[in-house]
Amino acid sequence: MEKLHVVALGELLIDFACLETDGDGYPTMAAHPGGAPANFLAALTKFGAKTALLGKVGNDTFGRLLTNTLEKSGINTSGIVVSDDVFTTLAFVTFDKNGDRAFSFARKPGADTCLTFEELDLSLIDATQVFHFGTLSLTDEPARSATYRAVAYAKAQGKLISYDPNLRKPLWHDLDDAKQQLLWGLSQADVVKISDEEVEFLFGLGVEDGARHILENYGVKLVFVTCGAQGCYFRNALAAGHVPSLSGIQVIDTTGAGDIFGGSALWKLLSLGKAPETMTGAELRDVVRFACTSAGISTTRSGGISSVPTYAEVLKRMEA
Repeated sequence: MEKLHVVALGELLIDFACLETDGDGYPTMAAHPGGAPANFLAALTKFGAKTALLGKVGNDTFGRLLTNTLEKSGINTSGIVVSDDVFTTLAFVTFDKNGDRAFSFARKPGADTCLTFEELDLSLIDATQVFHFGTLSLTDEPARSATYRAVAYAKAQGKLISYDPNLRKPLWHDLDDAKQQLLWGLSQADVVKISDEEVEFLFGLGVEDGARHILENYGVKLVFVTCGAQGCYFRNALAAGHVPSLSGIQVIDTTGAGDIFGGSALWKLLSLGKAPETMTGAELRDVVRFACTSAGISTTRSGGISSVPTYAEVLKRMEA
């Protein structure tokens, strides 16, 4: 088994994005490959990292399309389980008159929620530096238990744990349960990428106080709090600061931008080769500026995986 930089566990799905609506409000939609862990890995892989995804799709057209897309992107798909019993998960993204997204899911169940621990290829975790997970795999069993056990396995192997809460309220049967699962994820992680809205949901705190609270109470070593168009606040034991988002761009689709930020930030962290808690303010500012630029460019294109810019594009924009 070749050495890997990052292995992620979680959903691989189709994002249907609204292109336009007719007079009665029915959308015309375009299909894009998606799923937060897949978007996250796509950014890492685009910049040269060796990655793999642990997940489950249906033995259907969409499942095959997604697996092929990951393979073309350079993501190792040997950990993708194909099921004859359940359908590949579908997500439908529509927009209100203000351009804000709303999500609807065909996932009752979807293949991603049916992943069991016994189906995981643990040799991929053995081979990696970093294990990454989110919370869409925590909404339902058996994927929840599979995630618990995979995280415990990765931690026992001394892997760096990366986490993105990625709250999608329509997928949870109970928001109190959602809060408990998101907090469990925080308690397991070394590096966290969380949004300002998720900080508010969990703690009722602002960005800076929320970041401090996470560091002081959950054992997290480095936290990035993304604030949409307002950029990102970062904090570890040595430094804290804010980096603005990429300006002067025409935003088309924000789907996957947070995941691409996370993958881009982790790639920069790995390239620096330092423990997250030992990084200086200047180093972290460089990491966040790179990630904000990468995510910003992705919003000028449609889709998640398909919108990740090249390393050269990011550098060129940063220099400009």
